[in-house]
Amino acid sequence: MTDEIRQFVLDSLVEMNYSIDDIDDDTALGPAGADLESLALAELAVRVEDKYGVKFNDDEAEQLAAMTVGEFCAAVAARIEPASAGL
Repeated sequence: MTDEIRQFVLDSLVEMNYSIDDIDDDTALGPAGADLESLALAELAVRVEDKYGVKFNDDEAEQLAAMTVGEFCAAVAARIEPASAGL
């Protein structure tokens, strides 16, 4: 599942006109890595929420910039499993 999420994140970044050439699981989403600004982080979060049915609250949105791609994908995967278990 994490691989699918990672691919979705990378595809989303390409659609948002970001280069993914040097991005891997250890790349930070924020200024120190992928260089996503707050608006781009919010758009990425919304795309993931729409695709996977998970939610990030406002406090978490600020934490996204500090996450790596791998941490973000793992966080999304962890939210999907409890949600799908309740179906």
